[in-house]
Amino acid sequence: MTVHDRTVFVESATTRVAAPEERADYWSELINSYHRRLSYAFPRRTDFDGRTTLRRTAEYQLIGWESDAVTYYRTAGDVRADSDDDYRLLLPITGQMGLRQAEEYARLPPGVGCLVTIDKPFAFALGEGTKGLLMTIPRREVDHRLDRGAQPTQPTDLTSGLGPIVVDLAAGLFAEGAVLTGRQFDTVATRLVELLCMHIVGDQPTGPSHLADLETAVRHYIRTHASDPELSGATIGHALGWSVRQIQLALQRAGTTPRELIKEERLQLAYARLRSPAYRDWSIAALALGSGFGSASAFSTAFRHRFEASPRDIRHG
Repeated sequence: MTVHDRTVFVESATTRVAAPEERADYWSELINSYHRRLSYAFPRRTDFDGRTTLRRTAEYQLIGWESDAVTYYRTAGDVRADSDDDYRLLLPITGQMGLRQAEEYARLPPGVGCLVTIDKPFAFALGEGTKGLLMTIPRREVDHRLDRGAQPTQPTDLTSGLGPIVVDLAAGLFAEGAVLTGRQFDTVATRLVELLCMHIVGDQPTGPSHLADLETAVRHYIRTHASDPELSGATIGHALGWSVRQIQLALQRAGTTPRELIKEERLQLAYARLRSPAYRDWSIAALALGSGFGSASAFSTAFRHRFEASPRDIRHG
């Protein structure tokens, strides 16, 4: 079954449509179409049973799956031939799963998620009757939210704190994705990613607690004031009651600076506005100035460098 409109693609698939001896090959081709080129090892190739349900927009992809035992490989050759730097969020629901990447092995029982990149070789083994959710997330939505010290390829306990909220959002998005508009789907997905990254960063050693608290406050202030052309480390410090040096130290832990973070949030704001119907009548120059940039040329240069596309390309898809 396939349903397609202007913004959302929905598809369900099952190996039962193929002959028993062809079902493993059918599954391989199906999963490759959702991701990139993979290699497979089936303990039992004949009569392999698997089913998927897909929700996809131009930004995100969310797949629910249930299958017999299988191991997915992404070899160095697969990566070279078919690269993809987006992240995948693995959310096991039932069954036993194991992930090996960069000489590290992780067991992923239900309640433990993992944010991984498929642009590095890996092996992902699923036991019999596994079930879960797999979300594809643009890299730009993750990297600027995580400290350099955070290790997104490590398993993440999702049974406490923000973890259950992330799981509930993913489950709700999957359950209702077919009736949401593309904009609604992307809004929920982006919020899910933001909460996931907050949870991952919170699981890592953060050093002195006051610097961790200050970093959180600075990030929030920059995000909510990114369009202010006067925004700077000094204005942030004045608003929050901290010195510029303290703000610099807090952000240094995350491998960034006030200037870099302000620029990133302004670019993210401009990107969202370029895709929003509410700003369709704004010229690129007006949108640049309204997003806090000093000039349209500086904005276009920074935008191309960040997203490898021009503002006009993003606006017109």
